[in-house]
Amino acid sequence: MTLRPRLLAVPAVLALALTAACSNSSSSNGGGGGSAAPLTGDCVKYQAYAGNSGKTVTMFASIRSPESDSLEKSWAEFSSCTGIKISYEGSPDFESQIQVRVTGGNAPDLAIIPQPGVLAQMVKTGKVVKPPAQTEANQAKWSPIWKTYGSVNGTFYAAPMSANMKSLVWYSPKAFKAAGYEVPKTWAELMTLSGKIAASGSTKPWCGGIGSGTATGWPATDWLEEVVLGTHGGEVYDQWVSHQVKFGDPKIATAMQTVADWMQNPAWVNGGIGDVKSIATTTFQDAGAPILTNKCAMLQQASFYAAQWPKGTKIGADGDIFAFQFPAVNPSVGNPVEGGGEFVAAFASRPEVQAVQNYLSSSEWASSRVKVSSGWVSANQGVDKSLYTDPIDKLSAAALTDPAATFRFDASDLMPAAVGAGAEWKALTAWFAEGQAIPKVAADIDAAWPQQ
Repeated sequence: MTLRPRLLAVPAVLALALTAACSNSSSSNGGGGGSAAPLTGDCVKYQAYAGNSGKTVTMFASIRSPESDSLEKSWAEFSSCTGIKISYEGSPDFESQIQVRVTGGNAPDLAIIPQPGVLAQMVKTGKVVKPPAQTEANQAKWSPIWKTYGSVNGTFYAAPMSANMKSLVWYSPKAFKAAGYEVPKTWAELMTLSGKIAASGSTKPWCGGIGSGTATGWPATDWLEEVVLGTHGGEVYDQWVSHQVKFGDPKIATAMQTVADWMQNPAWVNGGIGDVKSIATTTFQDAGAPILTNKCAMLQQASFYAAQWPKGTKIGADGDIFAFQFPAVNPSVGNPVEGGGEFVAAFASRPEVQAVQNYLSSSEWASSRVKVSSGWVSANQGVDKSLYTDPIDKLSAAALTDPAATFRFDASDLMPAAVGAGAEWKALTAWFAEGQAIPKVAADIDAAWPQQ
């Protein structure tokens, strides 16, 4: 599941306070700049979006303060120069409210959608408007697989906006150095290191926690996804997402056994917290804390986990905490990378809406967003990687933009909601909490799959 911590809920509309920094024209040209008065000074770079001054574009998403504050700063200059006001609203109930608004005739102009499955639901309403040609052309800066995630039944509807890196293992560089451990580069090395740490007697190799309120179980879906992709590659992963390969298939059963050997090994987990069953009751936010006290050595979690470390924790290769890329189980798979992201869908085709779509799909906007704050990454290959100042962001961006990587989106976000955000969470939680057998877990998930 693509889940990111949202802090300080502020569901009220946050309208940008804009100033007219540059000259502009009120003529409408669809963001093409043809009939708009020339922009001057620092605003020249926004000429392609000019001609819509005084217009307002509404945007709705799940992103809230403080992250939404940085989001609004990222387009502040664009708004000032073009005169297009972006009226933004973030809600903790986005997934349910967007459906209500769209079907009730109160759709926003733009919505930032965090799951391809939600995008598909929106497309079914018939209200999603296909993006302009420039937005589609901007997809050339992304790995082609991203365009498929913004498409429904082969038609492109929503441009990717952000990305997050799931394939990370968090650890303490200080603890590794003190113990003489090397960062593993392969799955075999990772398993050997896990056994070595367990044999030391003082530290368990792995922390784990899958508790997340009503979403309890989602971290376990990530573990399984990492192993499926890293064992069988992208083709089998895609077939699994579409249920051509079922959870009961031997390929997925093999992957589940690999997860069990790794995260259900009583000698390997859950240092500083409890036994294997404690993984089901430990929140994902708290799961990594024992690394700081050397009670456990490693935690598999996404790039956004950086926000969970206590204030003052130094994150970096020579710091208190850092991360390395989760290696492929099967070396022949190459460089598997799992992640998530968000997509911008439109419910209106007015020129000012298309101008904003074009800008938000550009490398220039992605670069602006990177400059505003750390903790945000794009898989847009046009972003200068030197702009990233945070070490985890640098690591994530390098993996997400690697043209040789086999990137795949979070599988549970691609599966039908009844499965990926329902039966799978429940069954994998029972797998850890009750020790249910793999065939039973797989059968429960397969039974929940909607009939075609």
